[in-house]
Amino acid sequence: MTTPTAGPGTAPAVTPAVTPPTPDRAAAVALCAHTVRLMAEGDLRDFEAVVHPRAHNREAASEPPACRGTGPAALHASALWLRAAFADLRWEVHETAADGDLVVLRTTMSGRQTGTFVVHGADGRPERAFPATGRAFAVAQTHWFRLAGGLVVEHWADRDDLGQAAQLGWAPPGPRYAVRVLLATRRARRR
Repeated sequence: MTTPTAGPGTAPAVTPAVTPPTPDRAAAVALCAHTVRLMAEGDLRDFEAVVHPRAHNREAASEPPACRGTGPAALHASALWLRAAFADLRWEVHETAADGDLVVLRTTMSGRQTGTFVVHGADGRPERAFPATGRAFAVAQTHWFRLAGGLVVEHWADRDDLGQAAQLGWAPPGPRYAVRVLLATRRARRR
């Protein structure tokens, strides 16, 4: 929809009309922004309040087995996995969009690596472990949520993993760090 505008002595111009968010739409965006922020500090009860019991996180494929289930416990396990590796986690929401049951958030995730970050393979076993570097990072992410009945039922994301790896010194690794990665991976596989 467009709204014609014109100034004195000018031809009418066409500018896009701004549609204010409806209360339902604003509530959906707020719920999803809250869900992203829970990854930094929420407990299981917090996740139970916003995540459907059968919710699916598409991003869990490279996460520990506890994260690969459904519902609040699986999403909470993803949060604990991230918190074990990164301190001072934060998601800043820059822009949002909502259409029907879909909500999208453009964010920046930031933190500092204080623990070993373990990536898991399709079989659930540790595939690669990145020891703590103590470095800070800030990377762009877009989080997509599908909602039903006022709860999150599905999540997936587009992340700048290469940018994060570069900021943390994982890629390209120096010779010393490459040896640390190999040793940390070996330790993670023994657990």
